[in-house]
Amino acid sequence: MILDFEPGDKVLNTNNKDWGIGQVQSIIKDKVTVNFENAGKKVINAKNIELKRINETK
Repeated sequence: MILDFEPGDKVLNTNNKDWGIGQVQSIIKDKVTVNFENAGKKVINAKNIELKRINETK
């Protein structure tokens, strides 16, 4: 699996949408550290949890 995320990308955890929008902080192998607006910093195992990139319009 190739992760198509970069630090700064905005994402949603499709299993926990109540966490709100998250910003990718770092990516190390399959571990993605994301700072979510409603849940704080989480380390996500990308093999087990699907993150969806969102596009913000300005």
